[in-house]
Amino acid sequence: MHLSIAGRPDDETTALRVIHAALDGGATILDTADVYCLDDGDIGHNERLIAKALRTWGGRRDTVVVATKGGMTRPGGRWERNGHPEHLRRACDRSLKALGTDRIDLYQLHAPDPETPFAESVGTLTELQRAGKIRWIGVSNVTVEDIATAARLTSLVAVQNRLNPFFREAVTGGVVAECARRGLGFLAYSPVGGGRLNKRLPDHPALQPIARRHGISPHAVVLSWVLAQGATVIAIPSARTTAHATDSLSAADIQLSPAELSAIDAAEFSRS
Repeated sequence: MHLSIAGRPDDETTALRVIHAALDGGATILDTADVYCLDDGDIGHNERLIAKALRTWGGRRDTVVVATKGGMTRPGGRWERNGHPEHLRRACDRSLKALGTDRIDLYQLHAPDPETPFAESVGTLTELQRAGKIRWIGVSNVTVEDIATAARLTSLVAVQNRLNPFFREAVTGGVVAECARRGLGFLAYSPVGGGRLNKRLPDHPALQPIARRHGISPHAVVLSWVLAQGATVIAIPSARTTAHATDSLSAADIQLSPAELSAIDAAEFSRS
């Protein structure tokens, strides 16, 4: 996302290097959305960037799952929901073109739209799947009740909600556990806090000793904590630099001890 929204790299070459670094480091999922862009006039920027990165990468495209989303708009740079069936159909077609593919690996409803019945939005994704435009269906920013509704309507495979030590509602609200119970992938977005919050991690007293013990960054410690929250959790950290991408991947090789996990559980992560 951060390769396409405000503050993105000045040149495309830098952004492509970041994606290549993630892929070279072993990443097998790239998560994007049509609205990872500056505004409605820039829709699809991140999808086009990922498509170019995959075309210019030396590895095998069939080893990478590209997940994108539909159901939001960016008027004037704002983030607004639109889960109307017609919007989703148009958005999916745009994403197919932007990604340069005839079938999207994982297509996710970006968020429930209060102006459109949730069942109608999910039903549209089912129609798109039957039409051969998407392989797998996911939902994002949802509750346990939403997951149950979606699972009754379609062959749901993934849920994407926020999860980090600052915001643990996906755990406390039961979404992570529900995904594990149903065998659904849980894609944890903003896994290190996002925005200004992740800048607090390097100096956090609960993270520093754990990071030193394992020889990794406090950010990687947090990613390891996120991965430990459930059997089907997949962390999807963002990156603006190749160093960030490489650092995040180091978390996959670390298993925190029960005592270390408990120390992070009990620590205060202030959002103020």
